[in-house]
Amino acid sequence: MTRNHRTLKIIYRILKNGILIIFIIAIVEYLVIPKITGAKKSVNLITKANISLVVLAMGVEVTSLLAYSMLFRSLLHNKKLKFPTLFNINLSTLSLSHILPGGTAPSSALSYRLLTSQGVSNSDATFSIATSGIGSAAVLNIILWFSLLISIPFRSVKNPLYAVAAIIGSLLIGLIAIGILLLTHGEEFVVVYAKKISNKIPLANPDKIEGFLRNIAQRIDDLIKDRDLMLRALVWASSNWLLDAACLWLFLAAFGKVMSPIDLLVAYGLANVLAAIPITPGGLGVVEGVLIPTIHGFGASSNVALVAVLSYRLINFWLPIPAGGVSYLNLKIKSRKRGIDISKTTSNQP
Repeated sequence: MTRNHRTLKIIYRILKNGILIIFIIAIVEYLVIPKITGAKKSVNLITKANISLVVLAMGVEVTSLLAYSMLFRSLLHNKKLKFPTLFNINLSTLSLSHILPGGTAPSSALSYRLLTSQGVSNSDATFSIATSGIGSAAVLNIILWFSLLISIPFRSVKNPLYAVAAIIGSLLIGLIAIGILLLTHGEEFVVVYAKKISNKIPLANPDKIEGFLRNIAQRIDDLIKDRDLMLRALVWASSNWLLDAACLWLFLAAFGKVMSPIDLLVAYGLANVLAAIPITPGGLGVVEGVLIPTIHGFGASSNVALVAVLSYRLINFWLPIPAGGVSYLNLKIKSRKRGIDISKTTSNQP
């Protein structure tokens, strides 16, 4: 069996297992749980939903995805890459992250391949993928902490998930800070240590690793010094999360629960911070398992919380899967017209 055949076999098994996982969870979420909690009440809520708010929620979710692509674009040096192409790339990678377990690793690999096939340099693609992902996660934790600081004193809510999310967020922010400090103030130490490790790894190229690390360190230093760029990135990252949270708020309103924005952000932040733990694809089951009881605890009826969250996840989690598949096919067709195979090509630029 050739190496390509073995690789395809592994990918097939991963896809098969990933699809099986999300299929089982989907059955439990959309068929079993509603039946246990009262299918008639749930159906009654759906028939009485405010359709205008549902349509608005869908539009807000699309805008959230556009905001993330704008965040990504602001971090790219390659300004020749058209925004529709970048949006298709981000939607394709989002789709994959909702199918395969393992956190962002599989989707980041696809994003890198698609970006480099469009002429983005290796270092620029890597920097943009890493910075947008890490920066976005940091902004989410800041939103959660800000919401908790307002919510806890007034509500005196005691929830063990608060402590878990706060610990995860603290660790994440701490690791980000350490990484930035090492690359900006301890570049030589990082380079020397990385070269020592790479010398022990077969096929690793110490010189290329050194060049890559120095390039990333320079990009981070440039980003820190460029306050306008930092502000734009912060605005787009915040917009991405807040618009997604607004989509959930609109679904709750559509089913009759006008929720306090702070309470919503607490529930939303908790769910998404915990969903960062790579247990299931896209936090499937984790997000719902945290959002539904937390929103219910903030005053929504159990049926409203259930129907609103599942409707939100239909737009937030499920619809990007086929949409991302269409985006990938669109990228592949356009690339083939230019004589490029995006399933194989990567850039050789430094």
